[in-house]
Amino acid sequence: MPALRDIMANESFDGSIVGVSRREVDVQALLIESLGNADLAGRTSVFTMNLAVADDYLKLKNYLDLQNGEQLLAYLAVPPNSATQIAELMGQAGLNTSSVKLLFEKPFGLDLASAQTMIDETRRYFNEDQIYRIDHYMAKDVAAEIIRLRSDAQNHHHHWSNQSVASIEVFALEEIGVGDRATFYEQTGALRDVIQGHLMQLLALVLMDFSGGVDDSNLPEYRLNALEKLNPAEPALAVRAQYDGYSQEVGNVGSQTETFAKVVLASDDERWRGVDITLATGKKLAQKRTAILIKYKDGSQDTFEESSNGGVQRNSYEKVLLSAIRSEKGIFTSSQEVLRTWAILENVQNTWSYDNSPLDIYRAGEDLFNNPYK
Repeated sequence: MPALRDIMANESFDGSIVGVSRREVDVQALLIESLGNADLAGRTSVFTMNLAVADDYLKLKNYLDLQNGEQLLAYLAVPPNSATQIAELMGQAGLNTSSVKLLFEKPFGLDLASAQTMIDETRRYFNEDQIYRIDHYMAKDVAAEIIRLRSDAQNHHHHWSNQSVASIEVFALEEIGVGDRATFYEQTGALRDVIQGHLMQLLALVLMDFSGGVDDSNLPEYRLNALEKLNPAEPALAVRAQYDGYSQEVGNVGSQTETFAKVVLASDDERWRGVDITLATGKKLAQKRTAILIKYKDGSQDTFEESSNGGVQRNSYEKVLLSAIRSEKGIFTSSQEVLRTWAILENVQNTWSYDNSPLDIYRAGEDLFNNPYK
């Protein structure tokens, strides 16, 4: 909502916000809760419907009454199964014309098979160019900085390879626990929540071949090429753990959901063969930090780090929404990228699903990225 407010503050933007809810919603109260004021009240409404009832989508279509030259961004921050059903019912109701765009929040499936099903079902009614899979890490400053540096042929970052790089570490660490996301997190875990999407996408930017020049249209293809050269993650090198008190916090004693995960990867790309690659994420750790760490063979290193300033996230969502409005797909995840990242992690997921041994437990505030799991 703050991102939408900032976008709509631009006088050249002509649009409205339509919320969808099963129950009646007080628009004024909603805006005050999310924005601290009701400035958008004149451009915001709520349509009450049952998302599982097909006839309600026909009513929604009539309510929206899209005119020539207008477009609809349907922003679906819902679980994968619900997203697939909503897309199907929108399609059946005719809310799938070329002026309609679907914005999906992660996760894009829960594993390779479910991701493939989600993609196949959505394709029945929507073309790939209508689908915008959001990874807001791609809209963050750290991603933009990597692209800027690596696009410059005169910059040494442009020539990254195993000739100079010894290791790559990509990590997203948090000090907080799961908070009010307990239900979601129990179904997801650290590997699915952060590594499969966010960290894989950042890694792809590091590994991409920039020699052909990069623009918005070819960025997803370049990321995919880098991901396709990564070998499947080795379960024996993967680590999972859970912070002390998590199972009580989520009301599931004996939970096997990891709140810390680390995977080690290797690339078959001749430019990156032999370089150590580590992805790690966790909650209730010693610090909040999202960064890419490049260590060179001469002992030096580069760190590309995301600011912890709360405004950054708002700016990243503003960029996501504006890019979708403008049909710019460079920061969005393609279906091929989704399937490839799940395939890379499939062996680890399968191994963990069959391993019922108790998880390692760590204390809140531990520095797990550096000790003892690194």
